[in-house]
Amino acid sequence: MMDASFEDGAEQPLRLMAADADDLKVMSALTQDAVFPGNEMSFLKGERRFAILLNRFRWEDKTAAERRGRDFERVQSVLMVEDVLGVQTQGVSRDEDTVYSLMAVEFEAGEDGMGRLTLTLSGDGAIALNVEAVNISLKDVTRPYVAPSKQAPGHDA
Repeated sequence: MMDASFEDGAEQPLRLMAADADDLKVMSALTQDAVFPGNEMSFLKGERRFAILLNRFRWEDKTAAERRGRDFERVQSVLMVEDVLGVQTQGVSRDEDTVYSLMAVEFEAGEDGMGRLTLTLSGDGAIALNVEAVNISLKDVTRPYVAPSKQAPGHDA
């Protein structure tokens, strides 16, 4: 008996939830290199919710695309963080002409399950969310489309 692989699954939108730091590692890997304009993030203070509409590189499809010789894909996804008590930013503008690339999502635990969720952006940008608990979802909201660069993101070592 063989383990299942990504190729075994039907083409389905990604829908994930993270409730702890281990779950968050998977979500961070799948959102690495997602891009978004500054005006596609919002904090609804009264609802204690922070959301970003991302153009996510489909890392889960990369190997299949390489094997089949087809173009790499991106998909629009919503990254939603619940139970947010406050938001701080560094080097971030809400300008629609400024495009950010998400590098990592990390959690630093505080007392009683509370802590700080940090979204590290390329360059020197960062978004820090003070949260009551890790309560994050990632949901694809469009069909995949050919990545404009037709390349997989790469990083210099």
